[in-house]
Amino acid sequence: MMDNAQIARASLNDIVFEGRNKAYGAYVLRRLYQRHVTRALIIATAIFSLLVFFPLIAQYLKDKLPKEPKKNLQENVLMDAPPLDDTKPPPPPPPPEAPPPPPPKLTTIKFTPPVVKKDEEVKKEEVPDQEELKDKAVSTVTVKGNTDAPDLSELSGTGDKVVEEVVENKVYTYVEQMPQLPGGGGNAAIVAAIQKATKYPALALRNQVEGRIFVSFTVDAQGDVSDVKVVKGLGSGLDEETIRAVKTLPKFIPGKQNGRSVSVSFTVPITFKIQ
Repeated sequence: MMDNAQIARASLNDIVFEGRNKAYGAYVLRRLYQRHVTRALIIATAIFSLLVFFPLIAQYLKDKLPKEPKKNLQENVLMDAPPLDDTKPPPPPPPPEAPPPPPPKLTTIKFTPPVVKKDEEVKKEEVPDQEELKDKAVSTVTVKGNTDAPDLSELSGTGDKVVEEVVENKVYTYVEQMPQLPGGGGNAAIVAAIQKATKYPALALRNQVEGRIFVSFTVDAQGDVSDVKVVKGLGSGLDEETIRAVKTLPKFIPGKQNGRSVSVSFTVPITFKIQ
């Protein structure tokens, strides 16, 4: 414990760390803190002074360096042209310029003064009626018709019949006019009609069989359904039921290719799902 005389001579660090471990480190740091602050202030002041006075010192040293003497600029003096060599022939003259194109010829038409005649001397020209010119070919010259041509009225034929091109006798998968049911609707109507005609087999219901069957059939040129077969089936009686439902479809409007009825093959998916 310090007495009054020691307290009077002691510093703040001695008073704070009285009775504590001064070798721990905090005491040394606090005692050296003022020295470190003074040293940092001196270094910062020196760096700041160097930055401020460095340009002035550099300019002072630059002024002290010896200057190079200025070079005197001499006036350019034109030299005399070399003497002509009479032994060499003179250069050929430049080629003459091409003459300008001649101006276009102007066609002049002589003005014919009108001749005054009496009324009885003027030939009257009759203007045809518009109704007479309706079926006539207008031309600047008279055209002679071909009176030797055969009379086409004697030719016979079925002019209202559609000209049918030769079509291959085969089963098509796509034609210009696809077959359709009497009510129309395309493939969606065909699938809906087959779905409506199907009945879920009891075996498929017991086995909980669900899925999609792909069935193919052909609509011939008369609109009848033939060649019904299952492309991808599920079994359990669903394949047979699908074939039966397709055969119950009504008569189709046959498909046409180039105006001729042809046979067309269909492949449609039929979905079976237990409700």
